[in-house]
Amino acid sequence: MREAHSLERRVGIDYYASDAEGTGGRLRVDPEDFRVREVEAMDPVDVDADPGDYPHLLLRATLREWDTNDFARRLSDAMGISRERVSWAGTKDKYAVTTQLFSVRDVDPERIPDVRDADVAVLGRIGRDLGFGDLAGNDFEVRVRDADAPENAAAVTAELAAFLAGENGSEGDDAGGDGGEPTDGQTAAVAVPNYFGHQRFGSRRPVTHVVGLHVAREEWREAVLAYVGNPAEAEPEGTREARQFVDREADSDRPDWGACLDAMPHRLRYERSMLHRLAEDGDETDEEWRHALEAVPRNLQRLFVNAAQSYAFNRIISERLDRGLPLTEPVEGDVVCFSDRDVPDRLYRADPDRTQVATGRRVDVMARHCERGRAFVTAPLVGTETELAEGEPGDVERAVLDELDLEPADFDLPGEFDSSGTRRAVLLRTDAETTVDEAGDAYELAFSLPSGSYATVLLREYLKATPMDL
Repeated sequence: MREAHSLERRVGIDYYASDAEGTGGRLRVDPEDFRVREVEAMDPVDVDADPGDYPHLLLRATLREWDTNDFARRLSDAMGISRERVSWAGTKDKYAVTTQLFSVRDVDPERIPDVRDADVAVLGRIGRDLGFGDLAGNDFEVRVRDADAPENAAAVTAELAAFLAGENGSEGDDAGGDGGEPTDGQTAAVAVPNYFGHQRFGSRRPVTHVVGLHVAREEWREAVLAYVGNPAEAEPEGTREARQFVDREADSDRPDWGACLDAMPHRLRYERSMLHRLAEDGDETDEEWRHALEAVPRNLQRLFVNAAQSYAFNRIISERLDRGLPLTEPVEGDVVCFSDRDVPDRLYRADPDRTQVATGRRVDVMARHCERGRAFVTAPLVGTETELAEGEPGDVERAVLDELDLEPADFDLPGEFDSSGTRRAVLLRTDAETTVDEAGDAYELAFSLPSGSYATVLLREYLKATPMDL
């Protein structure tokens, strides 16, 4: 298999599913080149319903060039409320046009402000705040401009269709797509490894999983310094210098965290929040280091641990591919989960609460379900309740966790860092439509993905570009 870019290998992504040469090209030349619309999964009551029973307003926002966190902060600032009262179902790309849901607790509809480059509609009320995953999936319309070889898109699509079908034989009646050799403008059923995309770990500076691995080992000092120090080459010079200063102070006998705070650029507010607590607390106990790490918003605290789980998951997929274990069908000992019956068929979403171990005659039965998109081979997002697979799949999972010095019990952690874990499909399938412009230097790609999956793991197959260009 074709090896991944060196930057991707740092986050556990070792391979491409397609060997075909990429198209090259540029994404997000204009925000309108990258359109994402959530497939909604919330059913609000009328906005006039009793706010005592339904305290959260549900909003649909179409945003142009807004980071999700920044928009939530702008919304809360304009209403004079805590940012913690604003929630959302999924984080979206900033350089895009996105349509997504937000919830706001304990405010009247009349207080929802006008925000630049945002079209916000009140849909009704719900009884709880939105959480990650409170959406069925996302529909994507992506335009790739200035492509070096847009004609290669058809070859990539053909190979991704073969990746889905090749180890299973024919795709069956329920696989989707039009069947046969994909052509321009035709929809084809394709699949890729369900990696967590590079941006899960930080696009310019992929360190969230490094922080999370330290958290899981309760190495609180190392976790803070991995985030606040630890400069990356892709960062601006001033940022690198500030992080280098932090590293030097951390190595000294009496670190001056106040000086580190002064050196850190004001735009790096999370780093500054941690340093502010270090400067205030004074004592460098484990408790104080954890207190510093908890200076960031709760969703970022969870993201640290989630990123560590995601990195281990990526490593497990890569190790399966290394050993020649299929992603499209189970082998003896695999944990298979059935598809989610509550989402549109085009999303091919797995339901991690409906699992079965493939053993004996079940292996062939489950293989047929996987072939039809009705079931999925899984790997763990390891947590306290994780039960590892059996047979060789279990060997893969244990080998990766041993390499990372992790075990399920490590995720019995305080506060937002605790995680019970779950399982996730190792294969991402969709129906993809590619259309090449008549001018010949651009093409469009339309597809739908279940919640929690990354468009970049499909786009990287087409462009074969550095993750910085995705």
